[in-house]
Amino acid sequence: MLIKVEAIVREEKFEEIKDALNKIQVNGITVSQVMGCGAQRGYKERVRGSEVDIFMQPKIKFEIVVSSEEWEKKVIDAIQEIAYTGEVGDGKIFSYEIRSAMKIRTKETGYDALQSQFE
Repeated sequence: MLIKVEAIVREEKFEEIKDALNKIQVNGITVSQVMGCGAQRGYKERVRGSEVDIFMQPKIKFEIVVSSEEWEKKVIDAIQEIAYTGEVGDGKIFSYEIRSAMKIRTKETGYDALQSQFE
């Protein structure tokens, strides 16, 4: 079974989370800069003398595909530990099953598609 873990976190947590994932030897990570809002619903800011609602917040999205529920737990635990501040806006972590995966270069599928050539 392949599982995709997606985490949307504060921008300032990027380096720490990347290092934590590297420390537990996660080697397939995709990272995107995204905008979003959750419970905090943005904030108000003064721009040229007018009050403006800033609704969308900049966030970082990590995408990781793992090969087992054991790895899913390791990844989620590592991200949650680093991303937690206790304040609104810490982010969300989602996980779900992947139906298939293929390494384009070799056409390997499933678990084999996740493996590095250096293993």
